[in-house]
Amino acid sequence: MLNYIWLGLVVLAVVIGGAEGRLKEVGDKAFEMAEFSVLKTAFPLIGIMALWLGIMRLAERAGLVALLARTLRPIMCRLFPDVPPEHPAMGSMLMNIAANMLGLGNAATPLGLRAMKDLEALNRHPGTATNAMCTFLAINTSGIQLIPVTAIAIFAANKSTNPSAIVGTAIMATACAATGAVIMAKLLARLPMFRLPEVELAGESGASRGNEAQPSPKTNQSRLPSAATGPSDDKPAVKEAATIQPLQWWGLIILAAYLGFFVWLFLRFAFPTLLSLPLSDEAAKQTLFVRIVDSVSKLSIPFLLSMFPLYAGLRRVKVYEEFVDGAKEGFDVAIRIVPYLVAMLVAIGMFRAAGGIDMVSHALAPVMNAVGFPPDLLPMCLMRPLSGSGTLGMFTELVQNFGADSLTARTAGTIFGSTETTFYVLAVYFGSVGIKRTRYAVVAGLTADAVGVVASIIICRLVFGA
Repeated sequence: MLNYIWLGLVVLAVVIGGAEGRLKEVGDKAFEMAEFSVLKTAFPLIGIMALWLGIMRLAERAGLVALLARTLRPIMCRLFPDVPPEHPAMGSMLMNIAANMLGLGNAATPLGLRAMKDLEALNRHPGTATNAMCTFLAINTSGIQLIPVTAIAIFAANKSTNPSAIVGTAIMATACAATGAVIMAKLLARLPMFRLPEVELAGESGASRGNEAQPSPKTNQSRLPSAATGPSDDKPAVKEAATIQPLQWWGLIILAAYLGFFVWLFLRFAFPTLLSLPLSDEAAKQTLFVRIVDSVSKLSIPFLLSMFPLYAGLRRVKVYEEFVDGAKEGFDVAIRIVPYLVAMLVAIGMFRAAGGIDMVSHALAPVMNAVGFPPDLLPMCLMRPLSGSGTLGMFTELVQNFGADSLTARTAGTIFGSTETTFYVLAVYFGSVGIKRTRYAVVAGLTADAVGVVASIIICRLVFGA
């Protein structure tokens, strides 16, 4: 499906640009986005990828990822029945989802790419997205997060009387988007047109074919090469370190003391009055819920960056060596996604520069008015799956034109906080493991955006009034 979407964006950009007299802008935008995708997106991701993949390696070696996966096994097994419960992919996906919920974008993307690599290790059809991959991408494109930090910052900068008013509406809308995306992914997976062909391993007799004798993912992992790494670089999933040791009593004391330190920091940020500390002006403007989640967001990255190495070190894992081994993957992954980023961002940039978004908005405006869809929000909704920066610009313009406390602005903020740049996510995540046949991932991702938009409009009208 991405083949047709990409071709359609490029051809329409040239046709519309020619009709509107914008061919020069279309050509200039193509080169600008090609440079942007490499210098401003892929290269900066190298360091971030190296950092978080190194931390993830420590968490795996110390057994933390497996512990997390076991804790939430009932939920994850229902969402991803094709992934073995003890496989590292379960922990990687959980870490990514948690980072997204806390708004830790710099951590969420590397963790998501690591999860895709783990899922690719189970892929019996290299180059084709598995059901687990499509479901994972659907969850990511639903934009799950507790606090839409960017939208709140825009409201605050435009003198809103209650910048955090959209927190509740965004949570409800993103929950609807995630639910809709997962349901759509599960339904599409059952359609004959999206079913994957069965794979027969060498030496398997005709009598052993069928569902009862399907090869396990672990067996295939050792026999089929990864599309991303090639036949000579197919490595087994990382397991706990062979030298891992149980925690001694003094190690438990150190961990307890360190956890206690972060509890004290949390109370200091979220409940300063309990510690007889003054409440800052910024904190006084926030509701208690927002202050709690904001405190968790501030402490999450320092906690993860220090707790994982500390725990691994107390279990006798060689933390520096393991971190470096994990960080080496960051460069390879960042370079691998460059062609996919260039292809997608150039097509989107050309279509936007040609005026395609405006043309589609004008064409759909009468239909949207007939069904009660706010026409002022339509350009932003059409832009959201394509460009994060473009959507942010449109959202800011809406806040400035209609007022930070208007229904239109708050609905736009809820949409911004409950949806995601679907095509960027698909390009980066699938590109990292060489997936070319995306099956129903695009439909599931766009379903998440559509459900998030509709839910945002309905919920905001109920909460903030017509």
